[in-house]
This record gives sequence, structure tokens and C-alpha cells, in this order.
Amino acid sequence: MEHVYASIDIGSDSIKVVVCELYNNHLNLLAATSVPSKGIKKGLIVEPNLAKESIIKALKETEAMLGVRIRKVIATVPCHFADYRIIKGECKVASDLITGSDMINSYKAGIKKELALNEEFVTVVPIDFKINGKTVIKDPKNFPGQTLMGRAMMITVPKKNVYSVASVIESIGVELSDISLGSVGDINCFKSKELDDSISAVINIGGDMTTISLYNKGIPVSTKIIGSGGKDIDKDLSYMYHISMEDARKIKENFALAHKKNASKTDYFEVKNVEGKTVKISEYHAAEVANSRIVEILNTAKNELGGLTNKQIQYIIVTGGVSNMRDFEYALNDVMLSAKKGDVKLVGLRNNKYSTAIGNIIYFLNTLKLKGMDYSMLSEDDMGMLSSPNKNSNEETVLGKVFGYFFGE
Repeated sequence: MEHVYASIDIGSDSIKVVVCELYNNHLNLLAATSVPSKGIKKGLIVEPNLAKESIIKALKETEAMLGVRIRKVIATVPCHFADYRIIKGECKVASDLITGSDMINSYKAGIKKELALNEEFVTVVPIDFKINGKTVIKDPKNFPGQTLMGRAMMITVPKKNVYSVASVIESIGVELSDISLGSVGDINCFKSKELDDSISAVINIGGDMTTISLYNKGIPVSTKIIGSGGKDIDKDLSYMYHISMEDARKIKENFALAHKKNASKTDYFEVKNVEGKTVKISEYHAAEVANSRIVEILNTAKNELGGLTNKQIQYIIVTGGVSNMRDFEYALNDVMLSAKKGDVKLVGLRNNKYSTAIGNIIYFLNTLKLKGMDYSMLSEDDMGMLSSPNKNSNEETVLGKVFGYFFGE
């Protein structure tokens, strides 16, 4: 069986779809698409029909590259009011050696106990396990033991965050294999030993909001959202030169630099303003406008990080579409010397706006490994089609499906 996985990141600026194949423990890109999104503001679906159109367009473009239909996806849900809390649980080991099922069962009771009525379970990130009340270990699989106690970070969001995404995706005949958060995807995309051993943060500058996520040894512990992003650069350029938002976006993405250091005063971008007059915008002046907004966003993010923890943050990674702008590193160094621009390393897709979508596939694979499962979104019977099992009941809740999938029920 081919091991193929599809991930969708529904953002305010664009819908990103990534499809990868796992072969010999290496993730290979099969297809990736990004289309402008509609009906989504601040990461929330506000007009489902428009959002549905955008998602369908993104999927169709991806399917055209693959030559197959996408029937299952891992989807990112909004992180607004996400709650992170450590849960504990204990179970008896079913056989002589500890298995992935025992590990899951060890904190299953803890999750059910901690889950509030207005919350939706997103995922749990394992922290460690204790065998027979004594030995603490990260991965106890294949060790002998009678009891196993597990600690994990449980992540929940308000129910509407999940149902708004699930209802739109499932209305177009696509099944949710799993859900995740941007904070989970981003840290898995940039996962390294240094991040796993430190207090770190990821700043994701999106379309109309910036998400700041804090991690302790690779475990997400909190998220903060600020209401500004790449679209604010478009608005600034539009206001400054009296041009359309569409033209402003083109300038940002294809012409402007994120810093004045290497910007030319003699290289110009010509565009018609709203009055129909030709405006010549120098690379230097476009960089001034873009840099001013980028510095403001980074300074706000820096201040918010200070409010999330009083401990020293060893590593800060900045990702998202804005970080792809030329000379972004110079703007970043002006504000946070210790921060680094993200580096998406998937061959064929070195673009930071895909970090969440790629990372969620990686996290999904890690979850499968934890459970000891072999799973693919590609049908074994028909290698040219992505399969989707029939549902026996239309009344099954999203919580039931995701919770059931995670625990193998």
C-alpha cells in the first residue's frame, strides 16, 4: 500500500493543500496548492458558502496535479481560545510488553475526565510515561510492565472552531481523518533536537492575524493571537499610493522587500491608481512601507511573548507567508536578534506559508507511530483513487470520529 497523506490549512488569506507520500521514512511531496480564500476572517469561517467555494477550488487544483480525487484530509482548525492543560491517567498493561494501545489507554480516562461540555478535543501531545510507578520514560513500547501512567498535554478548542471547519469540508464529500492546530503543525514542521530540549516559540504571520505559540521541550503550552498580518501591508500600500488592494498585494509579493538595506531607489513598479493615473513606486519606498508594518507586527509579537512566560526563550522561529519576502531576515534581526526565519525543508516546497499544513502531516505520522498503526489515504484496491469508508450513521459527531480515531475505537 502506498502511504499518502493530504493536509489542508484554511487561512484568512489562502487555502493551502499539501499531499505527501511517506516512502522509506522520507516524506516526498506529491502536490501542493495555494488559492486565495473567501469567507474567512481572522482564521474563522464567517461565510460558509464562500469558504466552501475556496476549498473546492484548492482541492480541484491539487487533484488535477495528482490525477486522483482527494477523499480524506487532515485539517487545521482555528486556535482561538485554545486551551492547553496537562492530563494524567493510568492503566493496566494488557500483555507482557507495553504496546502503543497501552500508551493511549494510559491517559484516555484523564482526557474524558478533563474535557468540558463546551470544549472539543483536538489532540494530545505525549510528555512521558511511568512504568510500575517507578521508571519514567518517553517511549515505553516493548518494555515489560504491569501498570503504565501517562502524562500528556491535552489541547481543546470551543466546539464551534471544529464544527465550522468540519461541516464545510464534509459537505463537499471529504472525510476528516484528523484535526490539528497551527501550533502543533508549525512545531512539527521545524522539529529539531534543539527545540525538543528548550523553551521555544513560533511566530506565524498570516493574512490578517499573527499567531504566537510557546513550547516547552517541543510541547505546545500556550497560544496568543494578534490581529494584524500580511494584509495590513497591502492596506498600507493601497492607502499610501491610492491603488487597489489587488495591485498592492502584487507589489508586496513580487516587488517589495521587507527591509530597505538592499532596496533600489531607481527600480520602479508602475501601476494605475484608483483615479486611472500611472503611479511609479520605487523599490525603496515600497520597502519602507512594508518594513514599517513588519517591524510593528514583530514588536507586538515580541511583547506578547514576554507576557506568555517569564523564562528565557532560547529559540524563536518566524514563519508564515510574510516571512517569504526578500530580506525578511534583516527586518527580523532589527527586532529580535535571537529569532530565525523558518526554513521549510520539504523538497519541492520551500515556502513558509505551507509550514502548518506540512507539520500536521508529520504530526499525524507521529501519532500513527505511537499507536503502532499502518494507515494511508490511498486505497489498496485502487492505487489511482483515494478511499473513504462508508459511514453507518449521519448522527456521529465530529468529536466522536476524531476521538474514536485517536483511540482506535
